[in-house]
Amino acid sequence: MSLENPFDPDVALNACSCGGHASQAEHEQAGLEAMNRRVIQSTVMRALFPRDAERRHFLRSVGASTAWAAVSSLIPFGALEAMAQDKGSLEKKDLKIGFIPITCASPLIMADPLGFYKKEGLNVSMMKTAGWALIRDKMLNREYDASHMLAPMPLAISMGVGSTAMPTNVMTIQNVNGQAITLALKHKNNRDPKNWKGFKLAIPFEFSMHNFLLRYYLAEHGLNPDTDVQLRVVPPPEMVANLRAGNIDGFLAPDPVNQRAVFDEVGFIHMLSRDIWDGHPCCSFAIPADFVRQNPNSFAALYRAILKAAATARDPKNRPIMAEVLAPANYLNQPKAVLEQVLTGKFADGLGNVKTVPERVDYDPFPWYSMAYWIMSQMKRWGYVKGEVRYKDIAEKVYLLTDARKYMTELGMAPPKENSRKIKVMGREFDPARVEAYAESFAIKKA
Repeated sequence: MSLENPFDPDVALNACSCGGHASQAEHEQAGLEAMNRRVIQSTVMRALFPRDAERRHFLRSVGASTAWAAVSSLIPFGALEAMAQDKGSLEKKDLKIGFIPITCASPLIMADPLGFYKKEGLNVSMMKTAGWALIRDKMLNREYDASHMLAPMPLAISMGVGSTAMPTNVMTIQNVNGQAITLALKHKNNRDPKNWKGFKLAIPFEFSMHNFLLRYYLAEHGLNPDTDVQLRVVPPPEMVANLRAGNIDGFLAPDPVNQRAVFDEVGFIHMLSRDIWDGHPCCSFAIPADFVRQNPNSFAALYRAILKAAATARDPKNRPIMAEVLAPANYLNQPKAVLEQVLTGKFADGLGNVKTVPERVDYDPFPWYSMAYWIMSQMKRWGYVKGEVRYKDIAEKVYLLTDARKYMTELGMAPPKENSRKIKVMGREFDPARVEAYAESFAIKKA
């Protein structure tokens, strides 16, 4: 199969409103160029004829079209327009981007075979990485220019929690939902979490939504995740093998790990993470803050490429071919059938059922501040941070919401107008305006 253009990426973007351009983005770009042209022409005419009366007399005397033609023979409008439209030369074209081989990374992976990086003038090397601690360390050591990260990681790194502090920005949320609680087949008849005392459960990293969602789920069922069960950090590629070997009873993991356990007949899907919080962030696309300052044009080019890929991944009709593109060893190294079940939401649950849940995973890139607030509330709840947490300041420094809104708009996407929103986790409302009270309100938390 050719990867030159396995499907038309423009279909995923909004259609042009006037019908004269291939996409809304091209329509808006044409409008921007026309506006630039008018501004330049008006500025030049005012420079040649400073007095309004002289300028109007000249235009009436020879006619507007003749006036523009005469001035254009003396003034290089084309060069001036090009200068006005120039996005700026790229400060750094060769980039290394880290990723973990899971479906959460689909947008940044898909941007490679679809040519979105190359179209922006970037030469990107996709660096497949074994685990999240290694991803973090390679970012801290500047071995990677940007990377796939779990949603809480840029917050923790920026705060210096669990590692050396380094200001790190979230450009986009890579995916929402896309996780599940999977248990070993021997627990088919033990579905009540109240009976899970003594379970060994795996999570991919401490600073992960998996950890915080699993802790929340257990606590809501009366279990203290620090004393009643064992939570073990296991890299996603090793989870199924550990489940097969009996080293763990289950895990809350990213896909396709959950579906692979079903495929290999060693586990069953207890519940999808969307049933805990529908629309929760899972992974993000992160970049060191100093890269943004030092390479603004390269940063903008990278942003556009990732957003185009996210728009493509959001379209359900693209999901089957995404599975084919992502399956090879250099990307996810998974059977196509496993990825199709995850991406389309039609899947076997390991209990003899075939379920249809189109929202099992989605690729909404908008980095809501309220996502960061909730994550930090759980970091405080479970003792990862102590004392006062400057929720608003940290969220606004780490999550590049303004940039996301700007570049999404440029590409014809429709970003939300709000910065935060109320959410529900297992039926309980989280109000980002009352985050401190929320963090302190739980009966089960770190002493």
